[in-house]
Amino acid sequence: MRQDNRNKQQNDKLKDQYRINERIRVREVRVVGDDVEAGVYPTQEALRMAEAQGLDLVEISPNAAPPVCRITDYQKFLYQQKKRQKEQKAKSVKVVVKEIRFGPQTDDHDYNFKLKHAKSFLEEGAKVKAYVFFKGRSILFKEQGEVLLLRFANDLEDYGRVEQLPVLEGKRMIIMLTPKKAAAAKPAKPAAPKTDSPKAASAENKSEE
Repeated sequence: MRQDNRNKQQNDKLKDQYRINERIRVREVRVVGDDVEAGVYPTQEALRMAEAQGLDLVEISPNAAPPVCRITDYQKFLYQQKKRQKEQKAKSVKVVVKEIRFGPQTDDHDYNFKLKHAKSFLEEGAKVKAYVFFKGRSILFKEQGEVLLLRFANDLEDYGRVEQLPVLEGKRMIIMLTPKKAAAAKPAKPAAPKTDSPKAASAENKSEE
């Protein structure tokens, strides 16, 4: 039901965006369309041309002088506009940023656990914002935190590239990683061991005889 309402709202918005037929109140328009001789016509004549083809006169460029109108099927026109908007929306990919937090004294087990998650995030196309949080006097270990982040980036070099080198912001030292365009190459499966064919085995037995 919600999807139906959303589609109805989108269609209503598109309808309000374009004036058609008798709603076009200017004196003359520039007409374009299939099977139409493009040119400037009085609006009433353009309406008769559209009606003769069983189509609509749709104002597609109201700010032009004179406004540009297309003779077309209005419902088909709305469908094409809606489809174009969906395609444009699909192209504008939303950037996802995943955060991974370390302490300056992170042990190997915790490090490897977070490294595994970072690989997964980068493979999915998300950016990774890794940082070392310094609490209290642990800020004295900021060089250790930088070494940790650089090691982290090095271990992920097959999955992502460094977008921002480690930088200290307040109590956090941050590094940004962005996924590589191509997914990380998966290791090739080992080739199956070759087995001697029955013919080859037979020939070998004969040679021994």
